[in-house]
Amino acid sequence: MNDASREVRLDVGRRARIGLEEAVLCETKTPAQLAHILKQAADSGRSMLLTRLSEPQFQALRAEHAAVLDYHALSQTGIFGAVAPPEGPARIAIVTAGSSDARVAHEATRTLAYAGVACELVCDVGVAGLWRVLEQVDRLAEMDVVIAVAGMDGAMVSVIGGLVPGLVIAVPVSTGYGAARRGETALNSALTSCSPGVVVVNIDNGFGAACAALRAVGYARANRADPVGAAHAR
Repeated sequence: MNDASREVRLDVGRRARIGLEEAVLCETKTPAQLAHILKQAADSGRSMLLTRLSEPQFQALRAEHAAVLDYHALSQTGIFGAVAPPEGPARIAIVTAGSSDARVAHEATRTLAYAGVACELVCDVGVAGLWRVLEQVDRLAEMDVVIAVAGMDGAMVSVIGGLVPGLVIAVPVSTGYGAARRGETALNSALTSCSPGVVVVNIDNGFGAACAALRAVGYARANRADPVGAAHAR
């Protein structure tokens, strides 16, 4: 048994339990670990979502793995294997305050795309030009979930939370100067928002926000095998 096989244990039953598959966080994984993971996926015919996959890590993948990996450099995500295209009208919107927030926003869009769930991306509508977000309010109000991605002071989150009826999920982003403190100021702003019902994920966590949105729209429940209920039935 090689080191990679001892170091990696995939949670293949996660979708059966909670309706959401495990994603592979690649940031600190070695080439050998990634090769082992992707070989397991290929051998079992599974698709897989990879997050925080850097360009050098992607370039170092084995040719047979890279050939079937849809890599998106900006979001540092990879979709391994075939997945169904998104169906139906978008019920989830992802909104960025600025173009600097695009990496995190695209991590969320790619997570939803992997799940086969349509979303609408609205970029660069921060409150420094308040008219930009106000132009989008009618459309955003139609959504079941709005993922609001913002760095700096994170003010856009409260503005959207006070204008739309759907669930607002705040994603503080580590963009901004000095006192922005790599996203801590935006995080605190979202946590103390006076807009009622706003929920918050961790800094730069586009993946986590997308998973929360999938739970909110019922995707996770619909895709869960309910092993606990099945056991009780027996």
